[in-house]
Amino acid sequence: QVQLVESGGGLVQAGGALRLSCAASGSIVSFNIMGWYRQAPGKQRELVAHITSGGVTNYADSVKGRFTISRDNAKNTMSLQMNILKPEDTAVYSCHPIVGPVPWGQGTPVTVSS
Repeated sequence: QVQLVESGGGLVQAGGALRLSCAASGSIVSFNIMGWYRQAPGKQRELVAHITSGGVTNYADSVKGRFTISRDNAKNTMSLQMNILKPEDTAVYSCHPIVGPVPWGQGTPVTVSS
């Protein structure tokens, strides 16, 4: 069973940037669509960006133009470059296939101060 480990979160001021990484213990090629999700305190988890195995990307309106998702199928990794961060981006970020019996990782917390 594939395990997912997220890293790269932290505390940053508004307007700053962070790059999140997701490392899978096994192949992610079989997961056609991989996504980055976030869950803010007291809110439901939301999908912020996803990418197909062929590299087609899609973003939530709230992050469009600021976040960039990428994946490396050969290395079984995925990244999320987050620029121009806002306080409302504060959340725990997790990577996960859109469809697939994969356990959720711990996520990586992102805190954006105003």
